[in-house]
Amino acid sequence: MIRNIIFTIFFFTGIFIISIFFLPSFFMPQKIVLLGGKLMGFWTGLCLKIFLATKIVIKGKENIIKNEKFFIAASHQSMFETFYLQTIFNSPVFILKNELLLIPIFGWYLKKIGSISIKRNKVTKDNLGFFENISKIIKNSNRPLIIFPQGTRTPPESRPTFKKGIGRIYVELNIACQPVAINSGYVWPKNGSMKANKSITISILKPIVSGLTKDDFIKTIEKNIYYELDLMN
Repeated sequence: MIRNIIFTIFFFTGIFIISIFFLPSFFMPQKIVLLGGKLMGFWTGLCLKIFLATKIVIKGKENIIKNEKFFIAASHQSMFETFYLQTIFNSPVFILKNELLLIPIFGWYLKKIGSISIKRNKVTKDNLGFFENISKIIKNSNRPLIIFPQGTRTPPESRPTFKKGIGRIYVELNIACQPVAINSGYVWPKNGSMKANKSITISILKPIVSGLTKDDFIKTIEKNIYYELDLMN
């Protein structure tokens, strides 16, 4: 309990300080704000290691796609991956729920770094142009798109069916997908206390090349990520 409290105080204080320090970057090139995002990622890892004695293991770095456009599909169990993956990949473009953009200061950062928002379970003008916006961003940037195909943070043992939207993104973009399996929920669960003296494994799987049908892609990536998560248990 005490470790949880200390971690929470230091982690969120650090995120707040970084946010305040980078406020002037709103009037600077986007790459300055993206540097702040990476710094938040390193701070997340440092806090976990110092206050919870968490070991962060990264597997499969050799599988990271190079010299071509790709998008990342990662399992989602905690806040950890939203921060830390920025230290592994080149400032990924996040797809996130619209409510996050309404958070003071933090939401402003999400807008500045080019995050793509969507209103869940609603038909709006913005949602209708969602896939077109993604295509434009990927076409004009070398930053990979990142999406959490489970749709929300899930318990480590949960295996929900992946959202169909990831299949359409795969078909629309016509680029390779970089699957990533992360078991962060065992340390930093969505609900409940954090756990000390445990490991978080980030497993970067072999890419799934473009060309599959939407349904075959969803079946393949769901199978690959869940198989890897089962090995981590």
